[in-house]
Amino acid sequence: MPLMPSLLSLARVLAVALLVTVAAAAAPVYADDSGAWSVAPSAGGGTRPAKDGRPYFYVEGTPGSVLEDTVTITNPGPKPRTVELSGADADNTRGGAFSLERGRPTDTGSWITFARRTVKVPPRTRAEVPFSVSIPEGAVPGDHPGAIVAREGGRDAGVRVHLRVSGPTLSALTVERVRAERGRISYDVVNRGNTVLTPRVEVHAEGLFGPLLDRAPRKLPVELLPGRRITLTEPWTGAPALDSVDVTLTVTASGGARAEGTASARFVPWGAVAGAGAGVLGLAAAGVWFVRRRGEPGDPPGDEPEQGGTELELAGAGTGRGEQL
Repeated sequence: MPLMPSLLSLARVLAVALLVTVAAAAAPVYADDSGAWSVAPSAGGGTRPAKDGRPYFYVEGTPGSVLEDTVTITNPGPKPRTVELSGADADNTRGGAFSLERGRPTDTGSWITFARRTVKVPPRTRAEVPFSVSIPEGAVPGDHPGAIVAREGGRDAGVRVHLRVSGPTLSALTVERVRAERGRISYDVVNRGNTVLTPRVEVHAEGLFGPLLDRAPRKLPVELLPGRRITLTEPWTGAPALDSVDVTLTVTASGGARAEGTASARFVPWGAVAGAGAGVLGLAAAGVWFVRRRGEPGDPPGDEPEQGGTELELAGAGTGRGEQL
């Protein structure tokens, strides 16, 4: 009999827990109740549609053509959002990261036109906004990366646009300004073609007595846009303390792009050289002091006047009496 109240209490607790669980499952769940919104390509659009969604837009067409697609703005928050849409041109940072150019766009960003630039998205809904990309007649063939940017409430979000203008393409690059220093090798890579490159680098260093560095090709974590220059570094913790080194960098990319850059460096332990030089100077100063001490007159003081008197007599012998010497 004493067990019955305990069983009833346990049953009540389980019932309450079950109700809480069902209520939580029935309530809508949002990633961010503060109202964070997102922008992304709509599923199934573009020249390369994807049923499971696309991480970016890919469009391709000939000069003079108009390409159409749709961007999706999702508002999971509890209040409406008014989002401003615009196009932007892509760029590289100095280190090779993907970025957007500031100011008014002049390339892909200026070719994008939205059905609505200002979009009001109700709470817990999404808006589909059609847009078009009008490729000018004189557009240069190749890759023209850009982005669609959405702004609201002091926050910017964007999705990349990979645009390729049909026509001849060229993959080309150069390696410039190679500098070998203690602890690193720095160099510039310039995209001389009209396609986006994902380069690979191979490093070799040769000293007076043989190879010092031989690194197999590895993929660089950059997307080098056409016409852009980036500066990269390779760590070299095992650089010699004293040697004459020739460094060769070989950079390749898809499409047959390949280039080499070289540099020469002289590694000298200047601290040790300075210490040795100071020691040599000290020894030289001591030697000079010793030689000077050895060269000082050591005869009695009476010898000097005697030598001077002889000189006076010789000078006077040829004047007063006219004697011939």
